Amino acid sequence: MSLACGIVGLPNVGKSTLFNAITRSAASAANYPFTTIDPNVGIVPVPDPRLAVLSEIFSSKQIVPSTTTFVDIAGLVRGASKGEGLGNAFLSHIREVDAIAMVVRCFEDKNVVHVEEHPDALRDIEIITVELALADLGTVDKRLEKTEARVKADPKLAPELAALTRLRDALDAGKPARAIAHDELTLSLSKELSLLTAKPLLYVANVDEAGLTSPSPQVAAVRARAAMEQAECIVVCAKLEAELAALPPDEAAAYAKELGVEQSGLDQLILGSYRLLNLMTFLTAGEKETRAWTIERGTKAPQAAGEIHSDIERGFIRAEIASYDDLAKLRSLAAVREAGLLRSEGRDYVMQEGDVVNFKFNV
Repeated sequence: MSLACGIVGLPNVGKSTLFNAITRSAASAANYPFTTIDPNVGIVPVPDPRLAVLSEIFSSKQIVPSTTTFVDIAGLVRGASKGEGLGNAFLSHIREVDAIAMVVRCFEDKNVVHVEEHPDALRDIEIITVELALADLGTVDKRLEKTEARVKADPKLAPELAALTRLRDALDAGKPARAIAHDELTLSLSKELSLLTAKPLLYVANVDEAGLTSPSPQVAAVRARAAMEQAECIVVCAKLEAELAALPPDEAAAYAKELGVEQSGLDQLILGSYRLLNLMTFLTAGEKETRAWTIERGTKAPQAAGEIHSDIERGFIRAEIASYDDLAKLRSLAAVREAGLLRSEGRDYVMQEGDVVNFKFNV
């Protein structure tokens, strides 16, 4: 499964520093796969301590984690929706991603120029939100014009016209589509039209090192905005993350501990993006490998099996499932079976986070 999270923001807010840190840290983790598809797309492993535990229990020869794709989208500027900067090219790149991580600069530094003269988190968020809304407005207006013409001949299209009008009114007021796209038809139209402001959003407050231990009013403002929108907010120091990513893993862990950083900002960003994309993980483990598989939440067992191989989905019989917690506690599949905790699930079973699975199939 391949879903992508786009990293957006104004110029000089730390987007590329963060992206480069993500890709460098992934590349330096020896037994984790990492791919750079082109200069601004990276596929990075999702941190998952469960894999090492299962690998030990099953004496696996290798570990293969889940991955998330990040796209570094060049800085948006005021007027991008009208073609300012490289405007439309960047907006088209955002259309291709499934979720957005918006980086907001929350620190002063006279050596780093700010495109709006000085950092102001809420103003910067508003600039990007308005530009994305204006780009969506153009998209919705075009569809609205066509639907208005068609509804005269086909009155059944009236609900679509009403939904498009609601979207247009919201976007015209600078509101994101996700704020009103709750009913099935509006959600469907937002997806069909690839509306930028309908995509799930994660705020990334980029701070200096001092800001990691003493959150500033700017960070508080971003958190409040995120809470109001029922969005997630994480705080990172992109500069520090880049420094940590350049170090060997052991040295990076020691340095982070010395600074009092409990969880890497990169790990928070990767996990936050994974949640944002509505993804979850199921696990397979054996002598050959311990592996994490990515599926969307709500996926049933046969479709999950299809992520491994289409033949397994086609010939699906049942899924033998142990929970990770039971395996970690009892330390063997045999012990889980003896305790009566190994489950046999059929076609209608909805997969749960952390299921450790063996699919039975016949083709």
